[in-house]
Amino acid sequence: MRPHVWAEEPVEELGTGLGRQMLNTEHLTVARIHLAAGAIVPAHAHHNEQVATVLEGRLRFLVDGEEIEVGAGESLAIPAQALHEVVALTDALVLDVFSPRREDWIRGDDSYLRR
Repeated sequence: MRPHVWAEEPVEELGTGLGRQMLNTEHLTVARIHLAAGAIVPAHAHHNEQVATVLEGRLRFLVDGEEIEVGAGESLAIPAQALHEVVALTDALVLDVFSPRREDWIRGDDSYLRR
């Protein structure tokens, strides 16, 4: 076993201003999401619980119709099946943790991110 070094992992470009790095275990996905100011993660829902921790920058989440701003050093827990979208208010770096792991991301079935 060895440490996962994020700085050595390539950033998968998903669309304009949106990139992703991820680490998968048997039960979890941990991802670093890179967002340029103005980038949008379109509305979607999934069966995974999600905790989004903003490491840098500021984001606006819309979760089941509720608007929530989250800044560096803050986390937001998003329940499974909650409809949510994200707008980057500034350049941002987010650490997302999902349970169970994101099988759709592993398979590449995440077209909502690849627009």
